[in-house]
Amino acid sequence: QVQLVESGGGLVQAGGSLRLSCAASGRTFSDSTMAWFRQAPGKEREFVAAIRWTGSTTYYAGSVKGRFTISRENAKNTVYLQMNSLKPEDTAVYYCAARFDVAIATRTGLYDYWGQGTQVTVSS
Repeated sequence: QVQLVESGGGLVQAGGSLRLSCAASGRTFSDSTMAWFRQAPGKEREFVAAIRWTGSTTYYAGSVKGRFTISRENAKNTVYLQMNSLKPEDTAVYYCAARFDVAIATRTGLYDYWGQGTQVTVSS
């Protein structure tokens, strides 16, 4: 059974940084794409970033490009989201997601597995 467990959220001032982690377990992930989404209160869940488990392909939402970096550590089955220059509008619950397809996708419905989410709050 696939499990995704996020950690690393918290409260940070605008301009600060946080690193989120997503520990994946339950099967081999070599044929997967991993992604981060976020959901602010009253808003739909939105795509943030994605990475293929093998190779170096990444993709970012325009709102975070240049500030956020997605990476992975295969030996630990862990995906990270380094968030720099945080803004109050980045405040949301951040979710890790997995799909067993090498094509990067940005739609929530194309991801098969989700973590429980971790809260990120950026104060102004």
